[in-house]
Amino acid sequence: MASKKPAVAPDLALVHQAIACLGRLADAFRRRREQLALSVGLSDGQWGVLEEISREHFMPSMFAKTRDSSAAAVSRTLRQLLDKDLVSVTLSKSDGRQRDYVLTAKGKRIMQALREERALAIEKIWLKLDPHLVKSFVSFGTQLSEHLEKYGET
Repeated sequence: MASKKPAVAPDLALVHQAIACLGRLADAFRRRREQLALSVGLSDGQWGVLEEISREHFMPSMFAKTRDSSAAAVSRTLRQLLDKDLVSVTLSKSDGRQRDYVLTAKGKRIMQALREERALAIEKIWLKLDPHLVKSFVSFGTQLSEHLEKYGET
């Protein structure tokens, strides 16, 4: 999607306000995610790995690569989840060099609790917002993301 240059660029003060707002929003999301994870005895990183395992076909090396994390950090998190009895691991039937990770019953209960809390937050926050503003936010956020990604490539 090609982005057009606005007819009139926002002034620098407004841009700084937008950057501050984005930082505040990112911080609020991070804090809320940490609170949610902590409410079920997890760190945010553990939640991320647990969530990925719940989607099946989890590969630690691919997860590490997509999250800009080290394989050692992912292995450490997997050990923590194994110690908490949230995940079990077996050798892959299709390739003995691979391991298959699955959620235990306890892990499934924790993921269900997290999903319910997330759905409640969406209901209490996002669904109460003006749909036109949400649509504008998505449009703006998409455009901003594209610009940031493109700038990061140079």
